[in-house]
Amino acid sequence: RNVTHHSHSLARCNETMPPKGKGKKDDGEKVTLGRFGTSLKIGIVGIPNVGKSTTFNVLTKSEAPAENFPFCTKDPNEARVPVPDERFDFLCDFHKPPSKVPAFLHVMDIAGLVKGASEGLGLGNAFLSNISACDAIYHVVRAFNDSDITHVEGEVNPVRDLDIISSELRLKDLAKAQDLCENVKRQAERGDKKKQKELVLYEKFCKHLQEKKNIRDGEWTNEEIEELNNLLFLTAKPVIYLVNLSEKDFIRKKNKWLGKIKTWIDSHEATPIIIPYSASLEYDLACLPDDAAREAHLKEVGASSSLEKIVRTGYDALNLEYYFTAGKDEVKAWTIQKGTKAPQAAGKIHTDFEKGFIMAEVMNFVDFKELGSEAKCKAAGKYRQQGRQYVVQDGDIIFFKFNAGAGLKGKK
Repeated sequence: RNVTHHSHSLARCNETMPPKGKGKKDDGEKVTLGRFGTSLKIGIVGIPNVGKSTTFNVLTKSEAPAENFPFCTKDPNEARVPVPDERFDFLCDFHKPPSKVPAFLHVMDIAGLVKGASEGLGLGNAFLSNISACDAIYHVVRAFNDSDITHVEGEVNPVRDLDIISSELRLKDLAKAQDLCENVKRQAERGDKKKQKELVLYEKFCKHLQEKKNIRDGEWTNEEIEELNNLLFLTAKPVIYLVNLSEKDFIRKKNKWLGKIKTWIDSHEATPIIIPYSASLEYDLACLPDDAAREAHLKEVGASSSLEKIVRTGYDALNLEYYFTAGKDEVKAWTIQKGTKAPQAAGKIHTDFEKGFIMAEVMNFVDFKELGSEAKCKAAGKYRQQGRQYVVQDGDIIFFKFNAGAGLKGKK
């Protein structure tokens, strides 16, 4: 048989092919709430004039140049942001390859939402359909005063703003759940067993939303989660709260609203994620020419940037991770969904890698860094041969072996 090692010349295709199984798990395993795949997006949401566009512009300034993606068309309100990772930087420094491809977070800027959007006010319907296209949410909350930047509701009150956004999303979901109930009710009453089952499910979703709870915080069975993943409710999406402070408040780590914001979020979220930041400081940093200038500016003002934490937390909220392929030609991070097994992870590089999968030769990044080379990892018994059932871990360095079969010429 023709056994072929993973070759970087093949590592270009099938970027978006999800692992087989469409999110279904083996018996006993919990199904994950959320869309299945790796081309997932996070949307920046908030009411007007809270700093969404400034935040998006900061992310855009850090994004990859378009020429790196010659076959991709990109919406102007989307950014493809490299995920910062010291492990990736280390591998690039170690191998010094001509091609360096990090993992990317896809971010979407969404127009400001106003009270009544769930009934179509403002850009309501467009806004809500844009959120539907996203898989997680950055909820930007304004906690700064600025007479030059008017607030749509008059005075700055982040707790009221949090209420507006969360209510609008929940009301839109409730309207959708009630429509689903109406659509199946008549057939269910006539004795259609399938529709009766659906009605019970939809009524359960309705009741949950009527109790002012988000779908993401419910206790759902695997069957219910699979149905929720088809319906894509807005409140099913994980939310990261970005609290936008003035530069002064961010540097001194004080703001009169922070305690109230935290209290609100803690009472509305089962697993709250809050990141205080200053969009104006991040934008000033993004405009500086290089990392050295950014570090000098941060040292001068006595603060640290929140950008890396915002990007990494967003990527994590999408239930994504990546493994590395690394050598003298290329270091590349390959995005997979958490829990992906070795053959499907190999399929990210090329479908033939999955079809003809033989084994994955795996080094843990920490071992590689500590021991200093592949040969030393092998000598220390840290270079492992893994089979089909191996669940790839975040940051694994992998070398795949596969049976190329007819028509595919591979190179080592």
